Amino acid sequence: MHNAAFAALGLDWAYVVLPIPPELLGDAVRGLAALGFAGANVTTPHKEAVTEFCVTDVPSVNTLVVRDGHVEGRTTDVAILAGLPRESPVVIGDGGAAAAFMHALPHARQFARRATWPPDVADADLVVNATSEREEVVVELGLEQTLIDLPYPETATALAAREAGASVVSGLEVLLAQGAAAFELWTGLDAPLEVMGDALGLPA
Repeated sequence: MHNAAFAALGLDWAYVVLPIPPELLGDAVRGLAALGFAGANVTTPHKEAVTEFCVTDVPSVNTLVVRDGHVEGRTTDVAILAGLPRESPVVIGDGGAAAAFMHALPHARQFARRATWPPDVADADLVVNATSEREEVVVELGLEQTLIDLPYPETATALAAREAGASVVSGLEVLLAQGAAAFELWTGLDAPLEVMGDALGLPA
């Protein structure tokens, strides 16, 4: 997605995978500035731990931005929320992505297997599935409800929700939204959404 976007805009940039063990996370973050990186994405299991090594005001970071030798921590996980109903949201899960959505939706109710379970979404207009469960239907939704389903490919929860008449935002759509927001933070340029969506296999 990002390499396709760089190529489309003629940027001599590269997006590469850098596996980092937890004990080297701080060294890796400091190395981004030393090596001249514009930034990086952070994924599980580092989203919450990385907050110790960057300047941030959020509890879960998925995007690092290097500016003037300093590393800033942002979350673009929640970029997908723009334009969606969220008067009565529910977040399901308790990992880094769930923390990002709870920070963005402080009035949300949260459910997790290690805390309150099963989820009660009867009055929710927006439900965020921030679990890693793909095969089991985590929660049942219906008409006039919207599901943001973070895992991809599509989960059993998303399939059941769509069949019941709920609106479903897929994990790939979430990935595109957060990726585009990160791209713009790094480059200062508008993200080429169509190019990035094509790279993910999303319909135009």
